Amino acid sequence: PQLEADLAAVRDLYGHHAVSLREYGAIDDVDIDLHIDVSFLDEEIALAWDVIRSEPVIVRLHCSLTQYLNGPVPTVDVFQTMEYAEQRIPVLNEFCVVCDEPHVFQNGPMLRPTVCERELCVFAFQTLGVMNEAADEIATGAQVVDLLVSMCRSALESPRKVVIFEPYPSVVDPNDSQALAFNPRKKDYDRVMRALDSIASIREMTQAPYLEIKKQMDKHDPLAHPLLQWVISSNRSHIVKLPVTRQLKFMHTPHQFLLLSSPPAKESNFRDAKGLFESTFAFHGSHIENWHSILRNGLVVASNTRLQLHGAIYGSGIYLSPLSSISFGYSGLKTFMSKNLFFDTNSNIHLQFLQSRNLKCIALCEVITSPDLHKHGDIWVVPNTDNVCTRFFFVYEDGQVGDTSINTQDPGIHKEILRVIGNQTATG
Repeated sequence: PQLEADLAAVRDLYGHHAVSLREYGAIDDVDIDLHIDVSFLDEEIALAWDVIRSEPVIVRLHCSLTQYLNGPVPTVDVFQTMEYAEQRIPVLNEFCVVCDEPHVFQNGPMLRPTVCERELCVFAFQTLGVMNEAADEIATGAQVVDLLVSMCRSALESPRKVVIFEPYPSVVDPNDSQALAFNPRKKDYDRVMRALDSIASIREMTQAPYLEIKKQMDKHDPLAHPLLQWVISSNRSHIVKLPVTRQLKFMHTPHQFLLLSSPPAKESNFRDAKGLFESTFAFHGSHIENWHSILRNGLVVASNTRLQLHGAIYGSGIYLSPLSSISFGYSGLKTFMSKNLFFDTNSNIHLQFLQSRNLKCIALCEVITSPDLHKHGDIWVVPNTDNVCTRFFFVYEDGQVGDTSINTQDPGIHKEILRVIGNQTATG
């Protein structure tokens, strides 16, 4: 009531249309916008103040009606629509899609916009239907969804799940919109696994009406479909299955993906650094159980943390190698040199979906060749995560093996990588 009275007083002072109120009941937040007409300003003053006379200046108060003690501090923003759009569009990924507050991710922003981890935002995000994208994702990128589910399963099955199954799902109970069925504060890995086991195969979803498949999942486990939606929407990287014509044949697997995880600001800094020092390509090997977290948190320096799985004999940083044989070892993939064991991407048994739960993977990254890149023979260490960007991702199943003889510094290999990328994203 007091808020409404204050608003009425402001409207009497500035005019009825000068003030607008937006309430977000699901998260108990309020935006109060004061629109100030600046058309009366002289052109010289408008230019000096960097304002557009034809657009109002908006003064926005963002506050919580009830969380005065433990909620976010009220904020005041001043902007114009076009200026605001120009400033915010490049950094949309840094803000929650519900409350518009900056993300507090430990390892910084990623590429795709997402909801923050505040419980009220999770409720609003899911109950308002924003997550109803599973059908579209499966229709347009079924192989990617298949991979995301496999990564989630691998992390859950790992003895290290307490460390690497992060983030833990935040899923609203379909039978109680005021409660979380999966809550990061009350982790139940067995229950998540049961729901994951009830998710119908992605292959089946592409062969039958989606709503019918959803009904079957709901009947078997009401948390299966909400968990699938979370697996899709929580992915903060851009992954696309590569067509055969754009695949790297020397990697000998049909499961090849474009993988971009760096936000625009990081990519811009990366390009600037590449202009100064140039760049090259190198492999990064990691067990597939780790990629559930990597796709959502990015490549991080795991050295001397609980995430570290292998030694850090050459110091702290992201470990890369120009040799496939070394990175294959870190991924847990057994490699052989016999050519007749390699998968032929031109064969008639080219498979779209993953057939096995025994998966190994390796990433191909672009790295800045600055003095910060420490080369210890064929093991490279990059202390600065901003100097590494993922580009490709390769998955191997039972019966598939990798070629240990690949060296990204070989001119022929380097040329083929650039051909697949389609433009000169790396030099050197």
